[in-house]
Amino acid sequence: MAEPVAFQHFAGAQFEFKPPQIAPSHYLGDVASSESSDPEKPITAGLYKFEAGKELVYTYPYFEMKIILEGEVFISDGTGQKVHGKAGDIFYFPKGSTITFDTPTQGLAFFVGQKKNGQL
Repeated sequence: MAEPVAFQHFAGAQFEFKPPQIAPSHYLGDVASSESSDPEKPITAGLYKFEAGKELVYTYPYFEMKIILEGEVFISDGTGQKVHGKAGDIFYFPKGSTITFDTPTQGLAFFVGQKKNGQL
């Protein structure tokens, strides 16, 4: 019989974790990853904070899902689709999609992506 595997708990992460800046007005940091136990197809989760200022244009080299926890963000893609995302909204970004993130205020999102720990 296999040994039990423990879960991990990150108490207060939404409020305590401060993601590093990746671009002007944009901060992203990984909180947890399965990379050490599954290096072939890891999943990594973290927080993305955005503030009014410069928009971020990003082409995803991996699959990702994101839920807006606080605030608002305008999200658009290369197809012309544009959504005003608010707290509670969930987004799926396919590998290869080019996404623009912009906000007139600020916000915070939780993401899970099929990526290595620390990969942008």
